[in-house]
Amino acid sequence: MLAAPDAPVVPSEAAPPVRVYRHRLPTRIWHWVNAVTLLILLMSGLMIFNAHPRLYWGEYGANADPAWLAIGATPKTGYLRVGEWRVETTGVLGRWTDATGEEQTWAFPGWATIPTSYNLADGRRWHLFFAWVLSIGLTLYMLWTVFGGHLRKDLHLRRAEWSPRHIWRDIKDHARLRFPTGEAAARYNILQKFSYISVIFIMLPLMIATGLTMSPGFNATAPWLLDLFGGRQSARSIHFIIAFGLVAFFLVHIVMVLLAGPVNEIRSMITGWFRLRPDRGEGA
Repeated sequence: MLAAPDAPVVPSEAAPPVRVYRHRLPTRIWHWVNAVTLLILLMSGLMIFNAHPRLYWGEYGANADPAWLAIGATPKTGYLRVGEWRVETTGVLGRWTDATGEEQTWAFPGWATIPTSYNLADGRRWHLFFAWVLSIGLTLYMLWTVFGGHLRKDLHLRRAEWSPRHIWRDIKDHARLRFPTGEAAARYNILQKFSYISVIFIMLPLMIATGLTMSPGFNATAPWLLDLFGGRQSARSIHFIIAFGLVAFFLVHIVMVLLAGPVNEIRSMITGWFRLRPDRGEGA
């Protein structure tokens, strides 16, 4: 008697990907407006910096005063000096060649500034206009974050997350490029919460406050800002440091997006919908 043939194995249909609504509309609008705004502010700010590429602490500020940071040029080289440390930056900072082949001695090259040719007045116009865009947008977003539930639902630091063990585990997972999966991927981890809270409630407000401190016209309205930041030149130094802190945040943010899956991450910031990766140990 012949054995009955084995029944054909019918592959089960793959479970449809799970999608969650991760980013609400105010977050998405602010994200993209802020990205453009901060880029323009950075580039126009570098043009303003080109007018006097030195930073001071206190009430200093003349060319002969000791600067803690300077970008300059010798007859043959460009250089960056921070304190006593100095490095040659010929071709990048201080002395570089423009698109026409002419050698220039501005601190930052034209491709990094708005406008691309030296024009302090236009640089200030761009910077002040988009400073208002940043200030109004940040104020509205902070109000929505607090009263719209974003802070409570997404950014609030739970008691368990304050545990040093929890924070250290998250740091190690990021260092090993082990990103959250399943439902955990739809929530902000502790490092993201620290980063976003720092940017929204500390760094950007400080940028606006130090920018106002540098304005002679505003000093008559709020002279206490000069005392708070230790003078206009100290405010300028803090402004510059925070600007490059934001650049560092942006670069890390871009790297994390690329490593975590750029299509899914960017799509979620456009549409709001995020596709969950399966939990570790489950089939894809």
